[in-house]
Amino acid sequence: MDLSGIAAAITPRTRAVIVNTPNNPTGRIYPPSLLKDLADMLEGASRSNGRRVYLLSDEAYNRIVYDGARFHSPAEYYPYVLLAYSYGKTHLAPGQRIGYLALPPTMPDRGPLREALTALQMAMGWIYPNALLQHALPQLEQFSVDVGELQRKRELLVEALTGMGYRVRRPEGAFYLFVHTPADDDELFAAALAELDVFVLPGTLFETPGYFRISLTASEDMILRALPVFAAAIQDRK
Repeated sequence: MDLSGIAAAITPRTRAVIVNTPNNPTGRIYPPSLLKDLADMLEGASRSNGRRVYLLSDEAYNRIVYDGARFHSPAEYYPYVLLAYSYGKTHLAPGQRIGYLALPPTMPDRGPLREALTALQMAMGWIYPNALLQHALPQLEQFSVDVGELQRKRELLVEALTGMGYRVRRPEGAFYLFVHTPADDDELFAAALAELDVFVLPGTLFETPGYFRISLTASEDMILRALPVFAAAIQDRK
């Protein structure tokens, strides 16, 4: 996280900063030291601008962490946090748009913000989960995707791609690999892989040209079938 860049981008018109940890697409988990520095910076910016800068913490992957790592929420260090969570990631069910936006009970003067969020839900057509899904919430809290299986596939792909010559950092969480593209144009590289039935997302879609994203949610058979395609693709560009 580029704290100096964030600080430079904040103006008197800034209302919120969005943070995604564990991060999509890099898999980075932001450590407490960095989150504390972020909190200090936002507090200082709020005082300087004379208006509160809120932090929207996107934590959809907070249960998908590897190697015994511990996830820390920015809400532990900054009281003005709106915490966003989606069950679609932990259950691999992105079509089921169910999750929540939580305001910590420790947030000072949160009453007006709660009222504004309630009004927003009404204005958007009562964007609440349907009754059956609301009854399912206790069960949804009790299970998750098999993180151990995702970690095994992470190891398989990281070792294989590194051995082929790709530059890839081992992710700490989420279920993606973010890999340096061995070609100048990541979109053309992704399109070339797609012609061979290997589908990745180009980094340009994440405002990060020169990378591509692989999803670890593919089956192991799909991964094994893709490895020769990745090997051929990097050899063609050497």
